[in-house]
Parts: sequence; C-alpha cells; structure tokens
Amino acid sequence: MRIEKEKELMNILKLLAPGTQMREGLENVLRAKTGGLIVLNDSEQILKLVDGGFAINAEYNPNYIYELAKMDGAIVLSTDLKKILFANAQLNPDHATPTFETGTRHRTADRVAKQTGAIVIAISQRRHVITVYKNNIKYLLRDSSIILGRANQAVQTLEKYVSVLEKVVVNLDVLEFQDLVTLYDVVTAVQRTEMVMRVVWEVERYVCELGNEGRLISMQLHELVENVERDGILMLRDYIQEGTDYAEIYKHLQTITLEELLKLDNVARIMGYGGVPLVDTLVSPRGYRMLSRIPRIPASVIENIVKNFKELKWVTEASYEELDNVEGIGEARAKAIKNGLRRLREQMTIDKII
Repeated sequence: MRIEKEKELMNILKLLAPGTQMREGLENVLRAKTGGLIVLNDSEQILKLVDGGFAINAEYNPNYIYELAKMDGAIVLSTDLKKILFANAQLNPDHATPTFETGTRHRTADRVAKQTGAIVIAISQRRHVITVYKNNIKYLLRDSSIILGRANQAVQTLEKYVSVLEKVVVNLDVLEFQDLVTLYDVVTAVQRTEMVMRVVWEVERYVCELGNEGRLISMQLHELVENVERDGILMLRDYIQEGTDYAEIYKHLQTITLEELLKLDNVARIMGYGGVPLVDTLVSPRGYRMLSRIPRIPASVIENIVKNFKELKWVTEASYEELDNVEGIGEARAKAIKNGLRRLREQMTIDKII
C-alpha cells in the first residue's frame, strides 16, 4: 500500500538493474563516452515527436546500442524493450513544457518524459552519469559499488529503527490487554512504524538498483521487516476515529515530511485526534492486530468479531457461547480464539519482563 510514485520508480529501476541487457547497453555507452538519448516507448505519442533519423527495426542488442549511440540523435526502443525502432532521430517535445535541466540532451529527455509519460534516459558525455526520467521522476543511476555501500548503511540504520519499534510495540501489546493504552502509546507506535517503512523503501530502492547484486541485502531486509507494514495498517484500523478510512490515513502519513512525522501531534491529528492531550487520553483497540496473530482465523471472521464486540477488551472477556454466536465462529474456533488470546497475553507479559 505504499504510494504509487515509489512503486513506479521501483519498476523503472528493475528494468535498468545490473544484470539486465538494458543496463549492459547503457554501461557500454557510458564507457564509450559518446553520450546518448534513449526512449523506452513506442506509443503513438512518442512517434509523433520523432523526426528524421533511421528506421532500424532490429532485435535489441547491447552492442547495437553502443554503436548507434555514436550518432548524435535519439534511439527509440519498443515498449517491451525487445526491438530498436529508430536511431539518430530528432525529438521535438513541446518547448512550453517546464524543465530545469540545462544541457540540450537532458532538457529534451525531461520534456519528452513529462509530455508522454515514457521512460527516457539521458547519458551525459561530459559528466559520465546516466539520468532516468519518467513523468516528474528524475533519478541518477550510480555505480553498483556506491549503491552497495549505501545499502549496507541503510540496513544498519534499519536494524536500529526496528529495535526501537519492537520495544514500543511490546509495550503497546501489554497495555492493550490491560486496557490502559494512551493516545501517546498509539501515536508513538504509528510514528515509529512509518519511520521504519521509509528506511525500508530506501533499502528496497537500492535492492532494485543493484539487480542480481542485491540478493543478500534483500534477504536481510525480508528477515528484519517481514510483517511491519501489515501490523502498522492493522494498528491504524484498531485506533483511528470511527468513520475514517484507514487507507487514506496511511497514504497521508506517507506524504508528510520527516519533520512533520517527528511531531506526534501531527500524527495524532492525521488519525483524527486533533487537539487532544496525548498522555491523558485513554483509547481502546478494536482488536484487528491481536486477532490477526491467532493462527487460522480468516480476515472475514475477524471483521465479524470486531463488528460484534467493538473493542478488544470485550472480546477477551467474552464467553465461549458469546463468541460462538458470531457468524463464522463455531465451538472449535471459539476455543481457539480464547486460548490464542490467553497465550498472547502470557507471551507479551514475558516479553515485557525480558
């Protein structure tokens, strides 16, 4: 459920990652120091901007890209990256399209990307860098050794963030069963979850950019944060104000700046608790997060439980008969829920002591 702009960038990086034929062609042009302008799209919008050049219509090959880039014009590939369609072509985007780029090649790439939504790559002859454009995205592809170093640093930061989050969540778990949760406890957990997810996105971006060289980083990442996002969303569902949309709130949290995220009052306001004292306000969870930890309880059944009991404390106090009356719960499942919640409570008390 991370926002689309981030996913769009990830998809671009996967296409151009080390180990792909596309990246090999770009590296060939970079090493040759010829520069280049490459469009990865053959839509009608793009073809209308193409003027002159040569129709190639050949299968894509990294060596062909290297040879064709020796000519000054743009290279146009098919959208599936399987064919080279044009070389030495002139691109004529609308000059009214705003751009802050300076070089002719980069200005053209930026304008074409904004005007058509295509992926356009500019390879600088002088600065020796590869720049990728799509819509309003601009991204510089860097050497794998630099990315690997940054990825390792990001993983170390993530480990520290996850450690802090785990302590906050263990505290929240214990307080939920005691029904002593304050808004401060909830908002802190939501804030720390979003901070972890922002570092996760950084690492995922590095993994995409590293391609086949990022496997070990990817394994570390999976081990560290396997269920963090899911639990964070369930936390929002437990505590946001009645009648608000948790998906919209989650998206809103992703769009605020780090400075805004660090202020707990801002997070509380986004969750629907504007102007409320955080430490003095007691709140009760609905139970989504705790119930999801009990094995073999379907999401539809959890929805029915929350709809019937409203708060986790009423679920924990419910008798077998009261649980059995909920749609989708029979005698066996009622026992599983009661026993599961009891085990969770005992485990969380032990975790708190440890």
